[in-house]
Amino acid sequence: MKILLITFIVSILSFAAIAQQNETPKEPAKNKKVLIVDAACGQCKLELKGSGCDLAIRLDGQAYFVDGTKIDEHGDAHAKDGFCNSIRKAKVQGEVIDNRFKATYFQLIPTSPTKKKED
Repeated sequence: MKILLITFIVSILSFAAIAQQNETPKEPAKNKKVLIVDAACGQCKLELKGSGCDLAIRLDGQAYFVDGTKIDEHGDAHAKDGFCNSIRKAKVQGEVIDNRFKATYFQLIPTSPTKKKED
C-alpha cells in the first residue's frame, strides 16, 4: 500500500512539474526595450561549444545560448532556412545572466521571399 501511495504522489508531482513549463509570451512587454538580434544554432552557426543543436543569439557581437524558448519551437532547425543552416533576425526581450540569454520574449522575424528573375 505504501508503494502505491508513493507512486501516486510521485506521479502527481511529475505532472505538476511538466505543467509548469514557461512559454515565452506572444507579445513583448511594453515597459522593456525590444532588441533585434541574430538568431541561429549556437553550435552550427555561432561557434559556441556544446553538444547537439541549441538556440543562440548574437547580441552586441557576443553569442549566448537562449533559455526560455527552444530551437524546435521555431520550425525545423535543419530546413533550408532553419537555424542550423542560416542566421535569422529575431525580436527579443530578456537579459544576459550567467553568460546565457534569459528570453522573456522571442519572435522570429519572417524572411522576405526572394524575387525570381523572369527572362
